[in-house]
Amino acid sequence: MILNSPVKIWRRQSEIKKLIGRVGKVVSWTTIETAAEKFRNQGRITIVLVELENQEKIFGELVDYTSKKALKIGQSVISIIRRVGEVHPEEIIAYGLKFKLND
Repeated sequence: MILNSPVKIWRRQSEIKKLIGRVGKVVSWTTIETAAEKFRNQGRITIVLVELENQEKIFGELVDYTSKKALKIGQSVISIIRRVGEVHPEEIIAYGLKFKLND
């Protein structure tokens, strides 16, 4: 069974496109030290809950981040697009929404 079929990946792009470059503030976060087998090659993963400027709340992985001490509630982040997962069997590369600190 294919969980991320090419059609699902293509349809999701319009949702993601609307959220790229949005600025928000960290409401909460958690760091996953031992990830599920699918994500073990990524090591530690930090997931943030973000309140955007329009008060909409979304969550995603925080990337380009190395220290727990640097992350604080209320810190500004920006949404970006990054590759998610491995290359699809049909050679489709899936991209998804992630966040980075907005310095």
